[in-house]
Amino acid sequence: MTKQRVTQKDLKTVAKKLVADCERYHSDWATVVALQGDLGAGKTTFTREVAHVLGVKGAITSPTFVIEKIYGLPKKGKSRFSRFVHIDAYRLEGSDELDVLGWHRIVNDPQNLIFIEWPKNVRQCLPDNTLWVTLKHVDETVRDIDW
Repeated sequence: MTKQRVTQKDLKTVAKKLVADCERYHSDWATVVALQGDLGAGKTTFTREVAHVLGVKGAITSPTFVIEKIYGLPKKGKSRFSRFVHIDAYRLEGSDELDVLGWHRIVNDPQNLIFIEWPKNVRQCLPDNTLWVTLKHVDETVRDIDW
C-alpha cells in the first residue's frame, strides 16, 4: 500500500487491508509489523482496530508499562494467526530487553502476528522481512498511513 490519508471512519478499512497483506505473507517465522510515528500519531489506535478486525473482543490498551500483551484469536475465524502480540518498545533500551519477554519463542512461531510500537528501540532483533508501517499526525481527525 502507498501512503493513504485516513480519518477515524476509514481506519477499519485500512486495518482490513493490512491484515489481508499479513495473511498473504507466509513464513517459517511470525509476521512482524513495525509501527513507527511520533507520539499521538495513532499507533495504538490503529493496532486496536487491527485487533478488532482479527476478532479480539474487549478493550485493547497500550502495553506501555507491561511492554507486551498477547491476545488469543478466535479459532473459528478466517485468520491463519492464532495469537496477536502487541509490544510497546518505548521504554526499552535495546533488543536484549525483549529476550526477557521470550522474544525468540514468540518470533519463531508462524501463528503469531506481532505489532511493535517504537521499533527503532529494538531494531536489531527484528526479522529482515518486517513490514514497516508509518503513521503521521495530520490533524486531530486525520492521519497518513503508509506501508
